[in-house]
This record gives sequence, structure tokens and C-alpha cells, in this order.
Amino acid sequence: MMLDFPLQALILVLVGVIAGFLNVLAGGGSLLTLPLLIFLGLPSAVANGTNRVAILFQNIFAITGFRRQGFFPAKLALLCTAPALIGSYLGANLAVDMDDVLFQRILAGIMLGVLALTLIDPAKRLKIQLTRFTPTRTAVLLISFFFIGVYGGFVQAGVGFIIITGLLVHGLDLVRINAVKVIVIFCFTLIALAVFIYHGQVNYGLGLALAAGNSAGGWIATHVAVKKGHDWIKRLVSVTVLVFALKLLFA
Repeated sequence: MMLDFPLQALILVLVGVIAGFLNVLAGGGSLLTLPLLIFLGLPSAVANGTNRVAILFQNIFAITGFRRQGFFPAKLALLCTAPALIGSYLGANLAVDMDDVLFQRILAGIMLGVLALTLIDPAKRLKIQLTRFTPTRTAVLLISFFFIGVYGGFVQAGVGFIIITGLLVHGLDLVRINAVKVIVIFCFTLIALAVFIYHGQVNYGLGLALAAGNSAGGWIATHVAVKKGHDWIKRLVSVTVLVFALKLLFA
């Protein structure tokens, strides 16, 4: 899709608001923004790197919002972040060298998989009491977040759903899980973005336009998350995600 920059930027700001809202309350905003950047004409690696600019700024605003509301589980977030940073570096390096067509096919498969996950909605099914972090449970947490980091560094899309599911089994409430999620994603996005910048795979103009929308959506979502909880994971984007995935598969 060859459009002038002002129109591209406007589209990205508007879609970014929706994506930022989704990313903070649950995850999956990149299922909209990453294929959109590809459809706007960016090579897959550049779209992937550009999307990280928006994710980074969005999570700055989201962390600030959660902190002002009194939800800032720093100790748990730092525990989860350490292995995710290593994984993110490995995942991002894998992504920058991948062929465009192969990446788009993988992204389409991921989108369909995450869409299925949202329809299953494990957040409503996992009702586990808060548990103490024994050495074994902590080791499982660290290993799981290493692989979450690899996935997030590689593609980002849908990583929020994975983090939510991974922390629900430890009995945390969903508001605190979302606070941990935005801290972890912010930190490993720093690493992934640095890799894409080093390889020259970032369009800063479009990234900042998307960041403006994402940041606004993220700020709004922190207030909704704290006031209304997490009983209503958004499904209104499911049809859009399905259409985008099919277009990537059969383009």
C-alpha cells in the first residue's frame, strides 16, 4: 500500500490507540500494527523493528499509569525480566536476518494461534490461589520467561497473552499481572529495539507516529484496568486479525 507519509502517519496513530489499549489490558495490539506496517510497504524486518518504537513508548506511559494507581510489583517484575532480556536478544537477532516471505508466513500462523488463544480465554478458566515461590517454582518461572523473551524479541505479537497465562498459574490477580507485563515488555523491548537499530531496521517517522497512538491507548487502558479489572478481554478485533492473517498467508 503506497500512501503519502502524512496519511500513513494518521492511519498509524488511529490504529495505534486501539493497539495500545489492547496491549496494556491483555495483549495482541501488535497483531494489528505489525501486519499493518507490512501492508503500508515496509519490509518485514523494518516493520518488526519499527513496531518496537511504539511498544517502548507505550509501556513507558503504561508503567507510569500503574505506578500512580499503586500497582507496581517491582520485585516480581525484575525476577521475570532478567531471563527475558537474554531471550529477547536472541529472538531479535533471529528476526533481523529472516526472509520476508518466511517471516510473513510465520507471523500469519502466530496471529491465527493467538486468535485461538483469545477465544479460549484461559484468563477466565485459571482460578488458582496465590502460591509461594519455592525454588522449583522460581526456576520454572525463570525458564518460562527466557522463552517468552525469545518469542517477544522475535515477533512481539501476542506476547502479552503468553505472559498473562504464564503468571495466572501462580495465582496472581490480573491487575498485578498486567503491571508486571508492561514492565517486562518495556525492558526486553529495549534490547530488541537496540538490535533492530544496529541493523538499520527501523523507520523512525512511522515508529513515532505509531508510538503516539500506542501511548495514548496505553494510558487510557491503565485507568480502565485498575477501575474495571480484566473481565472483558476485547474480541472486537478478532475479525480484523483473521483477515490480516489470511492476507499475509495468501498475498
